[in-house]
Amino acid sequence: MTRYDFEVDAIGLKCPMPILRCKKGLNAIKKNQVLKISTSDKNAAKDLKVFCNQTGHELISLEHAGDITSSYIRKN
Repeated sequence: MTRYDFEVDAIGLKCPMPILRCKKGLNAIKKNQVLKISTSDKNAAKDLKVFCNQTGHELISLEHAGDITSSYIRKN
């Protein structure tokens, strides 16, 4: 399991809500801290990867547990 500083629950939410929750979570942490965002939308992991590429944040890992994907993002 990856260490994280702040957690966001976006389970049950559809696009674009996981991205909006991610942005809000990143605003709540400091540079180099890690955000964990849990999602159930099958496209959220791909959307979060694109979001990180466009904003300069680092998607450091993904963990899958059943229908839930946890994405770990380092704020840059």
